[in-house]
Amino acid sequence: MSTPDFHQIDALGQRLGQETLATLVRLCPEIREAAPARQEAACAAMRAKTGEALDELLADAKAAPWLAHVAFATAVLTLAHAGIRVIKGV
Repeated sequence: MSTPDFHQIDALGQRLGQETLATLVRLCPEIREAAPARQEAACAAMRAKTGEALDELLADAKAAPWLAHVAFATAVLTLAHAGIRVIKGV
């Protein structure tokens, strides 16, 4: 078994976070005017979902490497949706 490349995992996490926040703002622009506590609650909801979304991303990318970009986009949308639910009060 090979050792994981933590630099690549960190880079993946950074990109996932950046893309998720950008997607959240695009899909739910009202986050810009939301109270700071509500913005933090949205971020907390996304952080809570991150482990599960990342595990699914890695499993899907391993099972079907040719669809890794789709697995990444799915993870981004999953996390952004968690934040949107908080902002919209769903």
